[in-house]
Amino acid sequence: MPAPTVALAWWWALLLPLVLILVACSAVVVDAAVGARAAGRPGGFTAPAREVARLLVGQRRRTLAADRLLWRAGPVVLPVAAVLAAVVIPLGSLPVADLGIGIVWFNAMEVLAWAAVWLAGWGPNSVLSLAGGYRFVAQGLASELPHMFALTTAALGAQSLRVTEVVAAQQDLWFVVIMPVAFVVFLISAAAMAFWGPFDAPIAGDLAGGAAAELSGVDRLLFLGGRWLLLTAAAAMSVPLFLGGGAGPLLPAWAWVVLKTGGVLAVLVWARRRFPTIRMDRWTEISWLVLVPLTLAQALVVAVVVLAQGGL
Repeated sequence: MPAPTVALAWWWALLLPLVLILVACSAVVVDAAVGARAAGRPGGFTAPAREVARLLVGQRRRTLAADRLLWRAGPVVLPVAAVLAAVVIPLGSLPVADLGIGIVWFNAMEVLAWAAVWLAGWGPNSVLSLAGGYRFVAQGLASELPHMFALTTAALGAQSLRVTEVVAAQQDLWFVVIMPVAFVVFLISAAAMAFWGPFDAPIAGDLAGGAAAELSGVDRLLFLGGRWLLLTAAAAMSVPLFLGGGAGPLLPAWAWVVLKTGGVLAVLVWARRRFPTIRMDRWTEISWLVLVPLTLAQALVVAVVVLAQGGL
């Protein structure tokens, strides 16, 4: 018999975007400060605010024979998809929506964000943005399978697709201990899905900005902001899937969720600064030949353990 649905009050749906934006902005400021310090420049903490102001007053670029609907839809859909993905993430002990297929919903919203990036590259009718969009399609295809297998492994360990039940299954032992490969692959593939360094080839400088080459003004702000929101949502999702959700001593559950999410984001920001951009052909090779077999082997081990304990 399925567990009853228990979720936060409806008005949390209005607060969720603000919470996600606040966490993402904090990560942006830290990333900018680290980058400025590494380059020997002052004022790193104020750089994001100056960039936002510049983009807000900037004009939207126009190209010949562009598909305006798709071009404008891409940057808008990206942050919306990130927020929709976050509705199943417990903000403490409860999510905004406790869906019975919460893990599937999260992955579906990531794929929607993936489509939004492609639309942003396709719509302007520009060679550079189109090439960047197809680069992201190749990266998304190579990322989706190991990412899906990592999600499936967590669901298999809890014998449920409901995120709150995955958290409850970690009451005695966090899943990161018994499925470390799935955790690492989840973070790697999530960074690739959010085209975050070192997987930022789709918007790399060698294609004059790639999929975002023709985006300017508010469109570019929405696109880059959506990228940060998507990365933040992925970091937050790793907490209930592998890090025990809000479990922890002394502090309330919501504080532990924030701290764990911040720790995961710090690792992803560090990785961006530490590793160079990976070529698409190299990433595809690594994903298909290394990550997919590793996640399949991890899922097999978890399935054997679950069967041995009388599950399924």
